[in-house]
Amino acid sequence: MTLSAPRVLPSELVDEVRPAPVRSSELLVAGHVWDVRREVVDLGDAGEVTRDYVDHPGAVSVVALRQDRGRDEVALVRQYRHPVRSHEWELPAGLLDVAGEPPVTAAARELAEEADLRAQRWDLLSEYFSSPGGLNEAKRIYLARDLSDVPEGERFEREAEEHGMPVRWASLDDTVEAILAGSMRNSAAAIGLLSAYASRARGWSSLRSADEPWTTHPAHRRA
Repeated sequence: MTLSAPRVLPSELVDEVRPAPVRSSELLVAGHVWDVRREVVDLGDAGEVTRDYVDHPGAVSVVALRQDRGRDEVALVRQYRHPVRSHEWELPAGLLDVAGEPPVTAAARELAEEADLRAQRWDLLSEYFSSPGGLNEAKRIYLARDLSDVPEGERFEREAEEHGMPVRWASLDDTVEAILAGSMRNSAAAIGLLSAYASRARGWSSLRSADEPWTTHPAHRRA
């Protein structure tokens, strides 16, 4: 088709959750945080295929936004990520690894643990699948505003890659420039900060309820 392919209407720009039948499923690796599975999937006319993928609990990230001297600023953390051997500027974030915990509650917990911050106002900014070709991680990014510090005596003691992790404020505009220049490469930070930049330009009209049901998350889908 190429140039003669039909156009997609705005109302059709919706990803469709429609699972293909799974003929068999095998646990290959039971990991510390996530597992690896092998499944035989029936694609109808295309036949059956075997796919290995990472089975992930999902995660949340937070764009914590404040205004200082007339500028919108966001909280960033700098964390070592061993698979890519990089110290990345990232958003406060964490896994959905507490059973029954609502995603926005997990986001508030991670913001407190990683950045020593609390927020009075929470909105859903964006959501995405990290790498749908080989990983079922679903991620939500929240916008947190009306910030305050966690009291000194209530702060979380960070360890491992988070030990000594610096927390810094950066202009939202500067982070967008860094992403476009390829200086910041973390996917959640790129999606979250670009989404915040675009939403701000629309007067934040694109924000959704922080409690919106997450039916596209693999663990929450309806058959």
